[in-house]
Amino acid sequence: MHVVELSNHPGDMLGDAARRRQAAEQRVLSVYEDELIRYRARVQTVRVRRDRARSGRRWWTWLRLSLAVWREKRGIPRPPVPAAGHPTDLEEKIMAGIAGEELVATELGRALDDDWTLLRGYRNRRGEIDQLLLGPRGLFAIEVKNLNATVHVDGDRWRADKYDNYGNLVEQRPIADRMGRSPSVQLNEPADDLERFLAERGQPTGISRVVILAHRRSGLGPVRNPTVETFTSPGDLLTLIGNSASRLDRGQQAAIAALIRRDHEFHGQHRRGGTRPPR
Repeated sequence: MHVVELSNHPGDMLGDAARRRQAAEQRVLSVYEDELIRYRARVQTVRVRRDRARSGRRWWTWLRLSLAVWREKRGIPRPPVPAAGHPTDLEEKIMAGIAGEELVATELGRALDDDWTLLRGYRNRRGEIDQLLLGPRGLFAIEVKNLNATVHVDGDRWRADKYDNYGNLVEQRPIADRMGRSPSVQLNEPADDLERFLAERGQPTGISRVVILAHRRSGLGPVRNPTVETFTSPGDLLTLIGNSASRLDRGQQAAIAALIRRDHEFHGQHRRGGTRPPR
């Protein structure tokens, strides 16, 4: 299986999150260093006054200032808790997503030959598709979710139920991105747009839409009125591929791959504000 990296949005997000964390750590360290400088100045000032009192044999003043030095020394600022290199919750979440995508790509690569191409990180005006798998059995849009939960699907409403080791329900939450879109909507919106784009340019191709729950503890609860296929392993996707009635010859695959690249680049240039290539 050939792998084409169109973009690495998760990697970019991880880099941004790490840079924000490092900047926050640096700000905390700068505040601590400023407090430490002020602390040392206070201690030194009291020490000088204490030593002058001793030289002048003002013993009560010397005693009072000696106690003041002791109190000041006890007030040394605490260094910040060492956090460098410790990822935030956001970084952990992004890394989990990256791990899930890598797992799926690895499993597909083991099973599929060089007639197949995996295009990663495709984006258009409606959103991003984690992976597009293109081969003789058709075109498959893949969204990967690395969730340690049991997922319930009702149309485009998705919910995650999390259980503890004793089987007790400890968390129940909707599954949605920052725009409030469930995984099926996240996948269908850009897939619909890509399907339309390909048809308008002479390559009418149905796109099979698949959400893979890649976490080893992912489970799939009741599924009602699904708008995408939902699987708990790449093996289920391979079964879907084997049963696919779609057929694409090498010429069609090459034309579709070129159009996908072209559309991705068009929208990439648009986001960067540069000169857009022809669409």
